[in-house]
Amino acid sequence: MKTMISAALLVTAAGTAMATPTVEVKTPIGNVLAAEAGGMTLYTFRKDRRGVSNCTAACAASWPPFLVGRGGTADDGSTVIRRPDGTLQWATPAGLPLYFWGGDSAPGQTSGHGVGGLWDAAR
Repeated sequence: MKTMISAALLVTAAGTAMATPTVEVKTPIGNVLAAEAGGMTLYTFRKDRRGVSNCTAACAASWPPFLVGRGGTADDGSTVIRRPDGTLQWATPAGLPLYFWGGDSAPGQTSGHGVGGLWDAAR
């Protein structure tokens, strides 16, 4: 699992320097948002609210936030929120924070969708 989380974090770091941080990809559950760099599916957390991440500590270890790298900009409608630890995180146009799931190991996977009844593949 640590390897998958590390891979997701590397995807995060690589993806945030690009002008368009997200792309829409076709999956078995329909079209979802993914990080443009690496193509890993992005998720939203039902306990979050507009502009506020409630996934920290152990939660963020399993669900790494899609962090904004130095100079990250978006031209696709994505927004940015400030996490409780001060880091910046990509969010949907509606302001919902975006995360990766440590259980996904390849682009286009959506194994985090529905986990605990609290996680949804971003659309």
